[in-house]
Amino acid sequence: MLDAVSERGIEVDGRLFALNSYENRVYRVGATQGAPLVAKFYRARRWSDEQIVEEHEFAHELAGRDLAVAAPLAFDGETLLRHGEFRFALFPWLGGRGAELDTDADFTLLGRTLGRLHAAAAARRFRARPSLTPERLGFAARRQVEASGFVPQELEDRYAEVTRDILAAVVREWESVGAVATIRLHGDCHLGNLLWGEQGPVFVDLDDCMTGPAIQDLWMLLPGGADSRRAWEALAEGYAQFADFDYRELRLVEPLRALRMIHHTAWLAQRWDDPAFPRAFPWFGERRFWERHILDLLEQRAAIDEPPLLAM
Repeated sequence: MLDAVSERGIEVDGRLFALNSYENRVYRVGATQGAPLVAKFYRARRWSDEQIVEEHEFAHELAGRDLAVAAPLAFDGETLLRHGEFRFALFPWLGGRGAELDTDADFTLLGRTLGRLHAAAAARRFRARPSLTPERLGFAARRQVEASGFVPQELEDRYAEVTRDILAAVVREWESVGAVATIRLHGDCHLGNLLWGEQGPVFVDLDDCMTGPAIQDLWMLLPGGADSRRAWEALAEGYAQFADFDYRELRLVEPLRALRMIHHTAWLAQRWDDPAFPRAFPWFGERRFWERHILDLLEQRAAIDEPPLLAM
């Protein structure tokens, strides 16, 4: 990894610090001159070259609009770099603390930033990046889980029944909302992918950027329970200053949560041959996890039928 960075004319000082990332391998690399860099080594066969380049182009486009986004450095005009069989990119080190949204003002500022991001994102379309659909995040993920062998045999029928019912409810809600605008999205916009700098939120990872409804970049930022409504009002107030929001999309929050739950288990099953995953998620193969997961899906199924908590 140090050799890969050194080949780009950067004199490294030997410091290599692993950053929190399961999908790729991401490191802070010390340099003898200037600030450290971030080296992101892409997981093989996950994205095509064209999809990664689109991620980079999107980041540069947003950075060009004065949004605080980690955009890759270019070497001889290229941002997608290679070292042996590995593909990687180098990013500037962006300072900031972990995002902790404590006040209405924090949510309003975050809403303004996301409104600016979405206004810029709506100007163009992705060519190669995936789209957010119930098929990709729901039905395909369910098939992966069922084929993985992780669901205990005595729970297979129950898992199939519960996921079949919840995905039918997701599709019904999706169709009842009707056609909504889709734009380029961050795609995985939660607090773990944000830093908070002196000027506000800093977006550090566009690895899951996709096409989909705007609500996908908003709902995961909200706290649970009684605080959700107040946080949403502050977030929406800021967002509306720079972008329009179709309030029909609020009915997609619980269906999107259901898709994320199913997709997460498929992701774990798909990555289980990576040694980092059994170490980090040792409970995944245990019966009690699947019993709890099925119960969580049943609760989420009921939530889909409830009136939207954030309805305006």
